[in-house]
Amino acid sequence: MSGGAHNRDLFNYETLVHALSGAAGSVVAMATFFPLDTVRSRLQLEENRESKNTLATIRELIAKEGPCTLYRGMVPVLQSLCASNFIYFYTFHGLKALRRKPNQTAKNDLFVASIAGIINVLTTTPLWVVNTRLKMRGVDYSEERNNNDYNTLVGGLLHIWKYEGLGKLWSGTLPSLMLVLNPAIQFMTYETIKRKVISTLNGAQPPAWVFFAIGAVAKTVATAITYPLQLVQTKQRHGHNYTTLPPNASTLQILFYILKKQGIQGLYRGMEAKLLQTVLTAALMFLAYEKIVSFIFRILLHRPILK
Repeated sequence: MSGGAHNRDLFNYETLVHALSGAAGSVVAMATFFPLDTVRSRLQLEENRESKNTLATIRELIAKEGPCTLYRGMVPVLQSLCASNFIYFYTFHGLKALRRKPNQTAKNDLFVASIAGIINVLTTTPLWVVNTRLKMRGVDYSEERNNNDYNTLVGGLLHIWKYEGLGKLWSGTLPSLMLVLNPAIQFMTYETIKRKVISTLNGAQPPAWVFFAIGAVAKTVATAITYPLQLVQTKQRHGHNYTTLPPNASTLQILFYILKKQGIQGLYRGMEAKLLQTVLTAALMFLAYEKIVSFIFRILLHRPILK
């Protein structure tokens, strides 16, 4: 295939539609289930907080801090998620087009999703560092971080760069790169199950609830495998309060410290809220994504969806 053909595969309307639809779907899903993400963050970072079920934690936060605390930092999170998923979906579908084969396989999906994930991590980690700081404002154990004056993504990026150094914006990059496995497993599982379902239906589009169910299964598998790394990633982005560890403790140092002090259950602290939030969010995201893609291709492009 010529270089021009490669470029047409990577830069085309179909890939752009997938990227825009993925970004829009993720924003709809996260906005719907954002309070669950707040609970997950609080349980992961506030180790003195009693581990309760998700509903009990939500009630406690509302009683002590008011309902607004459940939506703290939502706007920058949605902005970052929109940018992150646009990059991920564009890269994933662009690379799939470049590697288009007669029969797509789970192995090929895993490879393409991993490359897309690496590109996404390297370009968007600073956004998530600022988001973690904004979300935990007011309950931060670091007085220095409480005395900041930013409320936006741009303000946070500039503040951290100026006062903590450029490198701090990429805190948690190593576990993030390791966590490329999470969306890679998720997309591989999703695409594999979807192909089998569509094949069973002789090429017909499944009903909406099927996309929701496939997305839920895919995210459950990915989250269960990678949760301890997600916990460490959050602590590295936000900063930990382990006095016996250096401020820039490595991923393995934090993992072994938690394992030693809290046992295996410490590595899965907040997982109930995480599973509930990510599974529901991912399921709704894939449902919205599939419907938006189908609508655009059918109404605007007058052509069938590319698989």
